[in-house]
Amino acid sequence: MGKDWENKGQSDTNAQIITTDNGRIYKPSNLLNAISEIQQFYVIESKGQNIPAEFLTLDRTLDFFKIGIKSGFHEGFALILLFPVFHFYLFPFVFHKLDTFSHLMFGSIPYLVLLINTAMCTYISRYYVGNITRKAINSLLLGRAMSLLLKAFLLYVIYLILYRLSTPENIWKLVIHFGSMAEKIYYGFFEIKPHLMPVAVKSSILMVIAAICPYGSVYLLDLWHRYRIKRNAKIISA
Repeated sequence: MGKDWENKGQSDTNAQIITTDNGRIYKPSNLLNAISEIQQFYVIESKGQNIPAEFLTLDRTLDFFKIGIKSGFHEGFALILLFPVFHFYLFPFVFHKLDTFSHLMFGSIPYLVLLINTAMCTYISRYYVGNITRKAINSLLLGRAMSLLLKAFLLYVIYLILYRLSTPENIWKLVIHFGSMAEKIYYGFFEIKPHLMPVAVKSSILMVIAAICPYGSVYLLDLWHRYRIKRNAKIISA
């Protein structure tokens, strides 16, 4: 009889999962690992598995939060690094004769990391079911959103300060140290100065959208799931 009860507990989808071997708990190291672990939580909870809320400890919750921060940092850094290179150097001075299609193709390169990671974070909104899965997703998206919003704010402030300090006198004092190249750099800078604030605004808005979009998809999908549950309950009760 004891053997039958043991077999029943193993096959029962409502049996609690008790993890005692901490050595086998592998912490996610990047965004893809975190999403994969969230998928595992979803598979368990979508089958009605009763997982205690304490299963996702504070330490594990912080791991998801840190990965979100790291992901937002890398995305923002790639955008901040590549955006000026393309818009302040390549397009005005190297690719100025490109056709519209080529311009769009090269112009999308600075956004690739941001777009891919935003799509991945939006994708996990479909797993927003169950206490553990929700907790993990919220921690991950919160860390990423905080990192991107902070970078968007700092980027705008830095460009604004640079724009206001870029007077002819200040720029000439700076470029005069480049010798024979001073005049070329001076006029080249004032060719791109009118684009400083538009680029800052565009970059900041993109990071804000990338921070908010996954949260919006999670919220809308959760509303849809709740609506379906209420609708099905009304149909059954009728």
